[in-house]
Order: sequence, then structure tokens, then C-alpha cells
Amino acid sequence: MKRRNLACLVAGAAVLLGVGIGCSGSSSANGKRSALAPSVEYQGSLPLARIRLPQGFRISVFAEGVQNARSLCLSPNGTLFVGTREAGSVYALRDTNQDGMADLRYTIATGLRMPNGVAFRHGSLYVAEVSRILRFDDIENRLAQPPAPVVVYDGYPTDTHHGWKYIAFGPDGLLYVPVGAPCNICERLDNPLYASITRIDVDRPTNGPEIVQHGVRNTVGFTWHPQTRQLWFTDNGRDMMGDDMPACELNHAPQDGMHFGYPYCHQGDAPDPKFGHKRPCSDFVPPAQKLGPHVAPLGVEFVQSTTWPAAYRHQILIAEHGSWNRTRKIGYRLTWVRLDEQGRCVSYEPFAEGWLQPGDEVWGRPVDLEWLPDGSLLVSDDFADAIYRIYYSPN
Repeated sequence: MKRRNLACLVAGAAVLLGVGIGCSGSSSANGKRSALAPSVEYQGSLPLARIRLPQGFRISVFAEGVQNARSLCLSPNGTLFVGTREAGSVYALRDTNQDGMADLRYTIATGLRMPNGVAFRHGSLYVAEVSRILRFDDIENRLAQPPAPVVVYDGYPTDTHHGWKYIAFGPDGLLYVPVGAPCNICERLDNPLYASITRIDVDRPTNGPEIVQHGVRNTVGFTWHPQTRQLWFTDNGRDMMGDDMPACELNHAPQDGMHFGYPYCHQGDAPDPKFGHKRPCSDFVPPAQKLGPHVAPLGVEFVQSTTWPAAYRHQILIAEHGSWNRTRKIGYRLTWVRLDEQGRCVSYEPFAEGWLQPGDEVWGRPVDLEWLPDGSLLVSDDFADAIYRIYYSPN
């Protein structure tokens, strides 16, 4: 198929539900599970009937034709902001009649440099380009005629390799901004910002960014435990170590200043062929959960919905964008990491799949996740140029 060309604190009706502190180990994501072909009333061109979901879940299209839709951010007033990477644009969508589909669409900006990350705070939209953070003030009152952006900070590295950013305001009110490694594998001691997660006070940006976590190759999705307020994030493993090495990661940071291994150690127990001799894996924090090799995990969310079955509460959902350099493609799905009451891993398994078809045919690539106040989950897709809505409706 020919390829076609977030984050904010959401005030909503959904009750945030938590998990324990962490987990370790790995389990297969390829096991069989009961699934139900969803009821699809959608009459457009996207093959939604191919998506397999657990029994009682349904999928619909919230919006289509949203070029290169990536990071999502929902304002308290219900405006969905959408960042992009290749398109260079930022969009705003509104569902004014509350029917589960966007009926108004605006273009907030064009011609930006990989404006992947979007976040909302105090009436303003924040957008992350490769090297700078922009702010669009009073944006919801100016959707039809967006203002010129204010440059909040422009001192991040200019490298485009892993330069696109996912951003979010943390429980501390600071903006968290990752800086990916500017390579597949390298040791860049000249600039400690590389391969890190930083945070910045957008009200005092001249103070510059503070490094929060180290040894993070490329995270494009993170969230906070809604009760402990501890950081969880996905990380994309390095390439060129073979089809099955290393695993991508779900990581947990209960405190600041931790190091997650890059470039010396991958998946918690695999020394890097080039740099692994410099520091042992025991120096670093292992992943909370090993994910599939090269599945490219991006968006991650704790289940917030009170309309979903109780078995899904206290669990983690991950958008796996899918492999690009593996002999046989994997990923291209949503997975969930099940945790027990003590926060220990029970399993890692598919939740929604079907964007990857037999013969390695790909028609969609999930990117980011965002909860709506009605308990449904939005999923962006930068390959099919769409945003889906997944909801539970057993009847």
C-alpha cells in the first residue's frame, strides 16, 4: 500500500486509576486470546473490520484525512490538538455534537520543523519542534485565526536524528522534553542533553532545561502514575543487532537521576557490541517490561476509563508503531502490560491488532493514545492519516 502523508493534563469525568510501583521480566505478546471482530458502522475507505479487539470492544473513526497525525493532546474544553512529524503542521479538531466524530477541523500552524509534541496549559498550546518550544496563546478562542507563536525556548540540539519530541506537563507543572540520541548508537559525552529526558519551567525558560533521566535512547511517549505520580516511559531499542535484539522497553522512574543504560547496555542485560565494555549492565536500571524487538513503542497510557471492564483497570496500554528494519515485520498494534496489585508484571500481550496483515501488508501505524472524558480511547495513526476511537460496548 502506498504510504500517505502530545500531551496534556486532561480535566475530564474519567477517574484516574493507578498501578503499583514497578515490574520486571518479560512475557510473550504473541499468545492466542479471544477476540471479536468489531461492529463497524463506518462507511469510509479504511478497513476497520480488520482490527481485532477483545470481546465487547468496538472501534470507529474519530477523524480521517488528518495528514501524518501523531501526538495528541486534549484540552479541558474538548479541543483535540494533533502534532505531526513529516507534515510540519499542527491541527485542532472539535466534536461539537458529541457523536464520537470530529466535525470541525482547523490548521494551527504549517511549515514547522517536526512539530511532533503538543501540550496544553492555562489556555495555551505548546508545540515542540526539533530545537525549540513554541507557545500559541489563547488558542481555543483563535482556532480560525491562530496567533503567531511565541518562542519559549530555543536551546535544544538541532539534530533531526531522533530529534522529534513528545512533550507533556508533569504533576509538578513543568514541561518534560526528551532529547533523543542523534544516532543509532553513539557516545556523545560532549552534550549531556543527548539521550535524556529533561524538564523546563516554561514560566522561567531562561533557566534552561534540567536533565531528569539519563541513558534514554529515544522516548516518544511517557506518562505518570496517577496515584504515585511516578514517571513511566517507552524507549526504542537500537538497530543493527539483529532481528530479535534488543527488546524495546517500558521503563519506570520512581525518582530523578536514574540511568537506563544507553549506549552501554540494552534491555537491561545485553551489553552493546561497541560500548558495552565501558560499563556493566549492573550499573543501570533495567526495563520494567521488555517489549518486542524493534516494535517501536510510542504512546503509553494508564487505563483511565471507568466504562471499560474492571480487568483493564490499573493496566498500561502502549502504541507500537511497528518495525522498519526487521526481516519479518512486528508491532503495528496496541499492547497492554498487565500488572497485579503489587505492581508486578502478569503479562504483555496484544490489545488491538490488524494494522499489519499477512504478507507484511501494512495499512496503519498507531502512534499516540489519549482518553476522552466519556471513557473512550483515541489512537492516532500517521500512516493512514486517521484518529480512531476505541470504546467498550458489549451490547
